[in-house]
Amino acid sequence: MTANERIESNYRLWIDKADEGTQAELNALQDQAKEIEDRFYRDLEFGTGGMRGVIGAGTNRMNLYTVGRASQGLAQYLLKNNSTNKAQSVAIAYDSRNQSPEFSLEAALVLAANGITAHVFESLRPTPELSFAVRELGCSAGIVVTASHNPPEYNGYKVYGPDGGQMVSVAANAVIAEIESLDMFSSVLRITRAEAEGAGLLLWHGEDVDRKYIDAVIAVSPNPEIARELGERVKIVFTPLHGAGNLSVRRVLQEIGFNQVYVVPEQELPDALFSTVKSPNPEEKAAFTLAVQLGKQVDADIILGTDPDCDRMGAVVRDAAGEYNVLSGNQSGAIMVNYLLSSLQERGAIPANGVVIKTIVTSEMGAEIARSFGVKVIDTLTGFKYIGERMTEFERTGEHSFLFGYEESYGYLAGNYARDKDAVIASMLICEAAAYYKKQGKTLYDVLVELYEKHGFFMERLESRTLKGLEGLTKIRSIMDDWRANPPVELNGLAVSEILDYSLGIQGLPRENVLKYVLEGGSWFTLRPSGTEPKIKVYYAVKGGSVEESTEMLDAMTKVVMARVDG
Repeated sequence: MTANERIESNYRLWIDKADEGTQAELNALQDQAKEIEDRFYRDLEFGTGGMRGVIGAGTNRMNLYTVGRASQGLAQYLLKNNSTNKAQSVAIAYDSRNQSPEFSLEAALVLAANGITAHVFESLRPTPELSFAVRELGCSAGIVVTASHNPPEYNGYKVYGPDGGQMVSVAANAVIAEIESLDMFSSVLRITRAEAEGAGLLLWHGEDVDRKYIDAVIAVSPNPEIARELGERVKIVFTPLHGAGNLSVRRVLQEIGFNQVYVVPEQELPDALFSTVKSPNPEEKAAFTLAVQLGKQVDADIILGTDPDCDRMGAVVRDAAGEYNVLSGNQSGAIMVNYLLSSLQERGAIPANGVVIKTIVTSEMGAEIARSFGVKVIDTLTGFKYIGERMTEFERTGEHSFLFGYEESYGYLAGNYARDKDAVIASMLICEAAAYYKKQGKTLYDVLVELYEKHGFFMERLESRTLKGLEGLTKIRSIMDDWRANPPVELNGLAVSEILDYSLGIQGLPRENVLKYVLEGGSWFTLRPSGTEPKIKVYYAVKGGSVEESTEMLDAMTKVVMARVDG
């Protein structure tokens, strides 16, 4: 069967088998040939982090059928791998996106039909609270319905293991195999909500888990007195960007002692369209436009923003001229590493086997800071699931005591209560840092400058190209193939001193389609196809003797590399 024949066959199957609403959506397509191809040229990919896609009818879309099939596959995996014969259960959470409640309930009812108890949050919750709930409730797995910071037409489905971390390769591949064996219409079991609740297979949660999660976050504070001491003096502006972070972030900040928290009113409540921003992503400076306006009005010391599922946190601080600057994920991470380890050192509480974990595309600045405190640093592949995997390993072996984990894409975690990045604890830590250094007469920008002067002027950049559909997927593959087959020997007069091809399973890490080129002097750039979006990402990092030198090096490297990528 040719590709076109397979697309047509899938389309006809949906027209025949799907519900009337789905059939009507397919029949009403405008550019029918192109739309049918995009919706049916593949099944929505279920990778090691789950699946993510545009909401709509079709095999390559997020809908009740693709969610039901994924949930049936997860159910079959759990039942086949139940070595202890204990009752299986899955915790489920969701964010503020379109159809998130519906997709969550569908997953729960499919699980219940397979005899697996679903523990579902009664309303939207942060993704890290789901990670905590899996551990707290002793669940076999977890599901979060979210598309993180993607545009509003997207939604997604992430699967977590019993440790509270996103499923990694071996387990995820077994789940994928189960999903791929299923027919979307005839293989999925389902019961009604009334039947599931009546059988005790659908349980709802709220404050019972919230209270324990908030307590677990607050317990990680390395300096619990600082917020109570300066809570009236540190002014904080916060925007949840219409997402799940509103209540949890505010609650933690209030309970530890910060009383001057101003929430951006236009972005306070859930809004599936994210109507006040072009992108609900704290990595984007434009997402902070309203927050900065409010910050200027109230003379804020720090501005915070969290993404829709509240696992990423961005911060904005004032520079020496009083202007607000959005910190990069690497900069915020470096500040938090320095604050955390400084506070622990003052108490004599840095463990001898302490460890900070970061990803291979994260700046070396935080690593330099950690090592200056005598703390070991470990690299993982990109994705917080790999940081969580090492945390669980160290919890089991006792080899290291986990202190902090982070990635350049605004994801941070301290403490062992969860296994995913957490914007709630990141908000708490960076606000504590603002208070800690304000007591010393410094702003966070002052601290950042001091860290640069002490450890070197590290500068980083991320460039990406969005390449959608089958044509885009083919181009991303060709770009990676080209760089792999024709590696550069030099860049702007600097020799390429090392080529790291992570698809070969190097440095003891899992195989992944990532290429890293290290230049003479230590600068580097990395090419990586996104696992959740139709993008190829290129990461850059330099270390110079001044801001000007680092900026010049970064601009020159970016220009040459992107010219080849675009060509």
